[in-house]
Amino acid sequence: MSGSWKQRREGGGLFALWLIRSFSLVGGRRLSRLLLYPITLYFLARRGEERRDSRAYLSRVLGRPARLADVARHIHTFAATILDRVFLLGGDMDRFDIRVRGLESLHDALDRGRGVLVFGSHLGSFEVLRVLGRRRPEQVIRVVLDKAHSPAITRLLDALNPEIAASVIDASQDGPAIMFEIQKAASEGALVALLVDRTQPGGEAMPAPFLGEDAPFPVAPWLLASVLQVPVQLAFGLYRGGNRYDLVFEDFSDGLAIPRRERAAAIPALIRRYARRLEHHVRDAPFNWFNFYDFWGDRGQSRSQQDPEPRGAAPGEARDGRLDRRPAGGDGAAVGRAAGGGG
Repeated sequence: MSGSWKQRREGGGLFALWLIRSFSLVGGRRLSRLLLYPITLYFLARRGEERRDSRAYLSRVLGRPARLADVARHIHTFAATILDRVFLLGGDMDRFDIRVRGLESLHDALDRGRGVLVFGSHLGSFEVLRVLGRRRPEQVIRVVLDKAHSPAITRLLDALNPEIAASVIDASQDGPAIMFEIQKAASEGALVALLVDRTQPGGEAMPAPFLGEDAPFPVAPWLLASVLQVPVQLAFGLYRGGNRYDLVFEDFSDGLAIPRRERAAAIPALIRRYARRLEHHVRDAPFNWFNFYDFWGDRGQSRSQQDPEPRGAAPGEARDGRLDRRPAGGDGAAVGRAAGGGG
């Protein structure tokens, strides 16, 4: 099995993404979807690591040996969601049938004015979250994205929608800087969205049962939530084929006010609870899983179950609970880096 997702080069590159963008804007979505077939063939033929990891994952989730046709469908689904980014980020929502569930609980959380953390994953499309711009146009949405990891997609985003690009919190900054930006956005009532399924190289990780075997999940997002103590919502943007997406919000917490002495037990329980919800949606939409690497083998820096607490204050947290902006390494930097989620 292959290693960390951070070691994978960006698929297609800038030229391929700009070709898709240009073809899409000129020919429209229906015609540009014809490009998905040669793109799928390219990845099947040229990206052997992703092909092998896709087959291994699909065999696990489908409960049978995955066929080449299954792998092709997996890659095609991924390519379709990348193509749809062009239209979603361009604000062209009328092309899509996006069915939203759980919006009332999200609105209730936002109406309290404390900000909301929305935890997503590399399952389906996180970009369909932009549909909230129509339902609630006054709402500020800040997405945490590691720009350095996906430079081609970052440049595409800059060109398609400079306003959205300017609102991104860059996760390639140092940990304290990211923490400060997230806390500031939350204090202003923003919706802060980040991906929380991938571990960062060297980052703290804890195992949780997932699709029949323990998989590592990052600790940092849950430490972040316990520091900010704002509502936490889960979001899943599942691609259902054609032009249809299901955007599902789930109320996870009204605010994780966890005393430091209780975090050793509380954080593993939170990660296990999150992993159960993620597994539920993965089984519901198995071809939407876009972690094309050995998810179970990418352990990061596993933290001991007996000693899960960082030394000193919580990452980015001073003794009075306010954010400490002093330079930090170790766990403090890991919170910020893990917030990026891989873009």
